[in-house]
Amino acid sequence: MDLHEDSPAHWNETEKAAVREQLNRLLANPFFSHSKRFPSFLRFVIEHTLDGDAENIKERTLGIEIFGRDANYDTASDPIVRVTAAEIRKRVAQYYQEPAHRDELRITLPSGSYIPQFQRSGDTAEADSAELAAASGAHPAHAEVHAKAIHAHVKRNRQLKIALACVTGILLLVGAFEIWQVNAHSAFRFFWQPVLGLDEPVLVCVADQLQYSSIALRDAADTTRQTTFKDNLAAVVIDDLSSTVKVAGILQSASKSYTLKGEGATSLVDLRNGPTVFVGAFDNAWTLRLTKPLHFHFANDAEMWKLSIVDSTNPAQQSWTVDRRVQEATNNYRDYALVARFTDSTTGKLTFILAGIGRGGTVAAGEFVTDANLLGQLKRAAQAAGDKKNLEVVLSTQIIDGQPGSPKMEAAYFW
Repeated sequence: MDLHEDSPAHWNETEKAAVREQLNRLLANPFFSHSKRFPSFLRFVIEHTLDGDAENIKERTLGIEIFGRDANYDTASDPIVRVTAAEIRKRVAQYYQEPAHRDELRITLPSGSYIPQFQRSGDTAEADSAELAAASGAHPAHAEVHAKAIHAHVKRNRQLKIALACVTGILLLVGAFEIWQVNAHSAFRFFWQPVLGLDEPVLVCVADQLQYSSIALRDAADTTRQTTFKDNLAAVVIDDLSSTVKVAGILQSASKSYTLKGEGATSLVDLRNGPTVFVGAFDNAWTLRLTKPLHFHFANDAEMWKLSIVDSTNPAQQSWTVDRRVQEATNNYRDYALVARFTDSTTGKLTFILAGIGRGGTVAAGEFVTDANLLGQLKRAAQAAGDKKNLEVVLSTQIIDGQPGSPKMEAAYFW
């Protein structure tokens, strides 16, 4: 089949069907069949090209439609589209390098573009032959004399192009990975550097619950034997512990010294000694006290059935509310969390808040402050607001069977 030179949108249905058939053949190959995003990427750009919508195949569009990025996401700091395109180019080159595929219709994604191109297998060889003949000034009558030399050149040229495509793909992938590392480091530095750059040790203040009046200890020689003693045991909720461990990992990786205390054992003197990270909300009195004067803060009804994060400029809105009756009855609900970083006016020290209305919200808060992509979103929002030092972020997460999903930014405030 001879593909026209004009826009693919003007091709007949037989020609378009041939492209789609080749696409299915390509995606069935192990280079693509084990991936979800590569097939989605290729189908999107090819279908839009065949439909005459190639002019709208742009990096931002691909980021939004394929990878679910926000409409205003920063393509400079989030290279997901470029990384994926580079990997696809590499895999396409590997596919056509195999002898069994060399005579198939070629689908390529040119470097520097996301608009695919389509060629018959002989197009490249014919173009190379014509170019070589023109350069040598050979008369058509002498074509047979030069045939072997031309075909040898074409073969070497094709191999060279494939090799260059592979090398280019690898270099692009390495470059994209380095860009990701730089951006990831930049996002972490944006949020955590204010505390990591201080000489003072960090206090991590966690919620504690007096839940047990006794403790069972096992015999070292016979672990099946237990002895129960009376005790007044302060327990840390496991979901709060998840966020605490994540924060401790950040501090530890930066060789930052820290101590861990329950909120009941934490005093104002402790808070004046250095920066503090508070984990938990309605089970941590310090969190409620310190966030009360802020733009976003916690609230509840008198019966403690409805727990909320409210906007002080619009206290009537009840969008960020958890109804404990629904929570207890179904264990499927939407939870909300508050992440904050500010200098407390009372202690004069840097303060971090990681607190959910429910326990799943606190887990989501811990994930948010230790995820480079999520912190990248916050960094871009802070830059748009003028790079102010203090910030608050309201997060939401869907709880299914008690397990939280990914955190999502609902609102942010900077001052």
